Amino acid sequence: MAQGLLPICFGEATKFSSALLSAEKTYIASLKLGYISNTGDAEGQITQVADSDTKLTDSRQVTEILKTFLGRSSQIPPMFSALKQHGKPLYRYAREGVTVERKAREIVIYTLTLNVLSGSDMTITVRCSSGTYVRTLAEDIGKALGYGGAYLTALSRTAIGHFDLSQSCNLDQLESEVSVHRQKFLYPADSLLQDLPSIIFEDDEVLRLQQGQKIRKDVSRYELPVNTRLKLYNRQSTFLGLGELAESGIIVPRRMVSPCMTGVPMTVNQAS
Repeated sequence: MAQGLLPICFGEATKFSSALLSAEKTYIASLKLGYISNTGDAEGQITQVADSDTKLTDSRQVTEILKTFLGRSSQIPPMFSALKQHGKPLYRYAREGVTVERKAREIVIYTLTLNVLSGSDMTITVRCSSGTYVRTLAEDIGKALGYGGAYLTALSRTAIGHFDLSQSCNLDQLESEVSVHRQKFLYPADSLLQDLPSIIFEDDEVLRLQQGQKIRKDVSRYELPVNTRLKLYNRQSTFLGLGELAESGIIVPRRMVSPCMTGVPMTVNQAS
């Protein structure tokens, strides 16, 4: 039911994969209005809840309602999720018929647009913060439109941060290439950190960074606040790793590429 973009990291790139966890996501979601599911999607137990007296069918009215979901809000994670409670995933409680209290989490909906509205079928595109459950959002949209709820019938992730589905390859493409040609699907490890400022170091400084030493460097022209994360490079534009501006003019190495790998750190192109 769910498909789309799946970034996969190999080797040294795994050191920087946490950047993907906090990245915003974009989805195309298909909803069935007037019904709810105990899992929030088509794989659960479906119950009809439509209230034909209050539901909206005019696309302009629907668009106005969708605008109310934009911005910051609180969302309670669904029971059928991998979040853990006392070391146990919530979905295990749910499968046992047990409902536990969950804390609401702050989410951000950056954009939410109506693609299709046909009867009780609806398709939307949503760009949201990490941690947003589109299944929960779908049910809330169904309620706001007067249908009593909704559940997901299909979900496709089209973007994660600056990575887009158009850049990806699928498994068939990957398997059809001989091993030596598969590197054309790879991106360099520092592509995971595109939004961070970069600093270039001299050869003697590079060696000290790779030994875990702090480097004093004049970065005043960058006007960076303390605790800014930085991409570190040598004079040959080779990515060295991730550092942090700990205090004025002091750069601390935080996560470095192994010295023997600085020539070829890569991450795989996103595969659907």
